[in-house]
Amino acid sequence: MNDAINIREAIPSDAEKVLKHLHRIASETGFMTMGAEGPSKSIEAENKEIEAILESDVTVLLVALDKEEIVGIAEIHGNDKPKLNHIGDISISIAKEYWGLRLGTTMMEKLVEWAKSPSSNLKRLELTVQARNERARRLYEKMGFELEAIMPRGVKDNGVYLDVCLMSMMVGEI
Repeated sequence: MNDAINIREAIPSDAEKVLKHLHRIASETGFMTMGAEGPSKSIEAENKEIEAILESDVTVLLVALDKEEIVGIAEIHGNDKPKLNHIGDISISIAKEYWGLRLGTTMMEKLVEWAKSPSSNLKRLELTVQARNERARRLYEKMGFELEAIMPRGVKDNGVYLDVCLMSMMVGEI
């Protein structure tokens, strides 16, 4: 991976850059669940969300920066509901020009490390990925995620229904 890229937890002042990254990647590939419309959040709303994430023990948001530009985001989004607060939903987005630099692997390693830390209550990590996104599926399998289900017509992209894979990894002691 490029040594100039710094990975750290997001802070509220990153809100505008986070939204800029999400708008950028939304139109770079058909692999995202959002389309070219991008996220429908204000900078203020994103700022508040990042503040809440910093206080959470079930959610973490990492950003990868090349100088001052966010080129990757990785998140474990947990749930505060008692029956579900052991599950973290993972999402990763890397700007297309940074594919192939092991950035996704590095960010996933950091997410799994966070989930396995003593301060985490997570016992299950899960994610969805389009079946056609072979590069991402290989990464997740390499990291220890297992295929649980294929959801036919799990997403619709440009009028075409595509299959989506549900993958999971168990973490921590029961």
